[in-house]
Amino acid sequence: MKIPILRLGRILLSSIQVDLTDADAMQFQDDLVNKIAEIEALGIVIDITSLEVVDSFMARVINDTAGMARLLGAEVVICGVQPYVAMTLVEMGRDLIGVDCTFNLDQGLEIIKARIEMRGDARMIEGEG
Repeated sequence: MKIPILRLGRILLSSIQVDLTDADAMQFQDDLVNKIAEIEALGIVIDITSLEVVDSFMARVINDTAGMARLLGAEVVICGVQPYVAMTLVEMGRDLIGVDCTFNLDQGLEIIKARIEMRGDARMIEGEG
């Protein structure tokens, strides 16, 4: 299954709408990291509002993907973590390390844009420069 990755200037947006198999999660990670490098993305927002389950493997994939994105110079925000997903992650002793989380996509985009502006890349958000 291919997860869509949308481009908004130099920001990437991906919404995971279904629970992923391990293979799907790894394919998503590969696709996203390659897209980051391809467009030299400054920020990534991953919306997981529709996910009913984030197991230990998926949490690790999200953490690893965020780490890879940061190594490539992109900011990362996860939005839409459901309360029961948060509770499950805490009970498993998992955390989304180094990843900011927001309630919704609007907040996620605001945070990404603010972080990019703080880095001095504000004019590049829309693909300029």
